[in-house]
Amino acid sequence: MDADSLTPLRVFKITNKSDSLLLRTKSTYIKPEPGNIVLRNFVKRLYATVRDSMSMGVGIAAPQVGVLKNIIWVQRFDKENLPFEVYLNPKIVKYSTQTQTVIEGCLSIPDRSETLNSRSQEISIEYHTIDGELAAEKVKGFTAVVFQHEIDHLNGILYLDHLQKEINNAKKSSL
Repeated sequence: MDADSLTPLRVFKITNKSDSLLLRTKSTYIKPEPGNIVLRNFVKRLYATVRDSMSMGVGIAAPQVGVLKNIIWVQRFDKENLPFEVYLNPKIVKYSTQTQTVIEGCLSIPDRSETLNSRSQEISIEYHTIDGELAAEKVKGFTAVVFQHEIDHLNGILYLDHLQKEINNAKKSSL
């Protein structure tokens, strides 16, 4: 609350030890209170951060700015005009077995991107809206990747963890 809703927050990076430790910590439930001015201000500042020219991305999770609460912003490539939308307490309740190969990067991992083969093509999610409504939907394609990436952040998981898992699996299968 020490800045207006248009002021971006500092993005935590794995290159800073204390930031990296926080990014590896699981986030907690956020009570969806439509009238909570602190929550509304934070959500707006989180949006300002993902849209800031210094950190522009296609999604952001609250832990990336040092707040261990289950809040994410995701750009919806599956909707007209590609809007950004906020989700409280999102969780993936179903993953498709069909996967897709994508190049992933992260605002918290500077100057690096990697090809991953393990992201599900389609997911089913449940979440609260900013107005406190419980909602569910299926998401496909690249938007599903963005959701998986951001929800991983809420669980203290970075995309590099998936890369390491793929490398380990490849080594096991070649033995």
